[in-house]
Amino acid sequence: MTWEQLMSLKRQGDQHKRLRIEQDETRLGFEVDYDRIIFSSHFRSLQDKTQVIPLSKNSFVHTRLTHSLEVSVVGRSLGRAVGRALLERHPHLSSIHGYQPNDFGAVVAAAALAHDIGNPPFGHSGEKAIGDFFKTGSGRAYASDMTPEEYQDLCDFEGNANGFKMLTQTRDGVEGGLRLSYATLGAFMKYPKGSLPKKPSPHCADKKYGYFSGDQSFFEEVAQELGLIKLGLGRFTRHPLAYLVEAADDICYTIIDFEDGINLGWISEDVALEFLLRLVKDSIQTEKYSQLTKSSDRLAYLRSLAISRLIQEASALFLVHEDLLLTGKMEQSIMSQSQFKAQINDILRVSKERVYEHPEVLRKELAGHRMLTDILSAYAPAAINTKNQSPTFFDQLLMQESGLEIHPQHTVYEVLLEISHFVSRLTDSNALALSSRLGGKVV
Repeated sequence: MTWEQLMSLKRQGDQHKRLRIEQDETRLGFEVDYDRIIFSSHFRSLQDKTQVIPLSKNSFVHTRLTHSLEVSVVGRSLGRAVGRALLERHPHLSSIHGYQPNDFGAVVAAAALAHDIGNPPFGHSGEKAIGDFFKTGSGRAYASDMTPEEYQDLCDFEGNANGFKMLTQTRDGVEGGLRLSYATLGAFMKYPKGSLPKKPSPHCADKKYGYFSGDQSFFEEVAQELGLIKLGLGRFTRHPLAYLVEAADDICYTIIDFEDGINLGWISEDVALEFLLRLVKDSIQTEKYSQLTKSSDRLAYLRSLAISRLIQEASALFLVHEDLLLTGKMEQSIMSQSQFKAQINDILRVSKERVYEHPEVLRKELAGHRMLTDILSAYAPAAINTKNQSPTFFDQLLMQESGLEIHPQHTVYEVLLEISHFVSRLTDSNALALSSRLGGKVV
């Protein structure tokens, strides 16, 4: 792979090649990507979607929106640091093609901003609810009407694949969705493969899948334009900058989810200070730290120091492994190779025990799973009946309220994926209200 291809400014439907050296410096194409994402309704809906604690009333707890903004900020710093070093190593990228360090930062920032855009309500519990409905619930009845790949898409419903669909889906009057640059789409594509085969290798890029069967053609167009290495049918190597997006996410949820636990009172400040100090003990300014009298100020200082230190390390590791990244042979995530891996794992262990598995979180995840199952149980048969031109009056009411347009020419897979996509676009509060209405309550 080459950086000239990997940093492609091409957008879906382009008839002419976009060259970096001809870009308007006041508003670069990569910066346009960021703007289009942040102004999209899909992104705005993240303000009412779970990061860790569903339906939390605590204003200091992160939502998917605040988490995504923070990941984007960290990603921008990572991209700029890496970009500066890459241009020193490959001066022709600047002298001939016109690339600047901020271009790399803009691509990573935009992809990081969108990294959770496809997640359904109630976080990973929402993904599981959709998948379980088709794998073990009443949705199993439709399996024989789909190909193995199509059925697997639904059984392992994946927020990353759903995000690719949201960013690129053509709708009436909206060709190519947000029409992002292929470089940004490449950096977004964390798992460049379809749902089958499952985990064909231990490579970190094969852990999940990144596109639905119906999106394979365009996915492959993006991959080929970027020069990603083809590994088999519908499976490619990662875009190198996808590793930086992943690293930014890893850094943020390690530190920020831990901080949420502190703000909720589930992790004591003494424990928090102890674990963060282990992470930054070699770079802390003792005199400055000793002048901070409030625990909240000490935590803020240590959090900032930890994130800064991990950004420095992640960018350095990326540059050390540039050759592996460009040949598709980088099998592990960047942060899995951190010198602070033991300290990071300690923080994640505490977060798991005291935040992710807290009784309040588990109760709300259970409720969310039930809500989405109830919604799917109503909408899936209603949509299929509509496709078959035999809807009941209740089915008609559901379709009218949802605004979904189901037609006889649609396949069963297309109908059920559209219903799953509809459910994924609900916010936590929307899902709660819809579930209540289905239960006969006027909300």
